Amino acid sequence: MKKKYYSMAVEGNEVNIYIYGDIVSLEWYENDVSSYTLVKEIESLPEDVGTINVFINSYGGEVAEGLAIYNALRRRQTKVKTYCDGFACSAASVVFMAGDERIMSNASLLMIHNAWLFTAGDPNQLRKDADDLETINQATINAYMNHINITEEELKAMMDAETWLSPNDALEMGFATAIINVPEKQAASQNLRKKMVEMILKQQQKMGTPPEPSPEPEPEPVPEPDPQGKGLFNFLAALADRLTKEED
Repeated sequence: MKKKYYSMAVEGNEVNIYIYGDIVSLEWYENDVSSYTLVKEIESLPEDVGTINVFINSYGGEVAEGLAIYNALRRRQTKVKTYCDGFACSAASVVFMAGDERIMSNASLLMIHNAWLFTAGDPNQLRKDADDLETINQATINAYMNHINITEEELKAMMDAETWLSPNDALEMGFATAIINVPEKQAASQNLRKKMVEMILKQQQKMGTPPEPSPEPEPEPVPEPDPQGKGLFNFLAALADRLTKEED
């Protein structure tokens, strides 16, 4: 039996899956993984498995294979934690999104882009292939949108541009839920900024007042008493905007 470079190991009530190769329908190399092989193993896991850990370092592969693995992981009534150990590109980034917890190292990257294919034919065939690709793209967009906090238009623009996401960007947009291997001081600063921005945005939603931040606030006279607290809210909204820009 051919040895697989990807592996799945059961340790107590946890399962560790390593995807360190291409995600394909036909496994030609020892580091290839197909949805057929992996999903069979996932579906055969004991019911008492508490956590599935998926460690990823992959340039991706076939869209259908990535979507099948994503859906198989989401379908199980088991906690799933995905880890980006190096790159999680293309279809591998879709598999990464299957995690209830999506964890990146500070030395790892995600990459998202549009689906593509090789084709040949007359104008009618080429137009059909373009339409088909848009439909295929929408399936991956749906998988991302189940978890991220940016708009679909923003996501599509990033996919059009073939975007590489740093751990900080992925965390801010919701692709990731945590970053590991971050120096303690930097992690504390990031957590504080993130909590402050979330708190201010929640307050903004409650008050229904859009923030009007100024990049360089000018000194203002002492304000009149504000029974609604909107003056303080506007200040906090401006602070949230500044913190977000500094994160960028």
